[in-house]
Amino acid sequence: MTVVKELSGRAKAMLRAVAAGRAQLTGGREPDLYVDGLPCCDQMATHDLVRAGLLRARRAVRLDERADAELTDEGRAAIA
Repeated sequence: MTVVKELSGRAKAMLRAVAAGRAQLTGGREPDLYVDGLPCCDQMATHDLVRAGLLRARRAVRLDERADAELTDEGRAAIA
């Protein structure tokens, strides 16, 4: 797991969207985040948040699929 020292305002907003049930992740090692059905413009932040263990897909996802995103315990703590 990557250690995140400080999250940007954008990264926190992305995590809040996930917490609100408004986000989905695509499959693959470098998933993309969709918020309200639209692709998130900051793919690098998405990749960093996933690698840091702050968010994940609720279920296993193939490359051509999307699944609802959820926060991990660390992700919830990051926006508390």
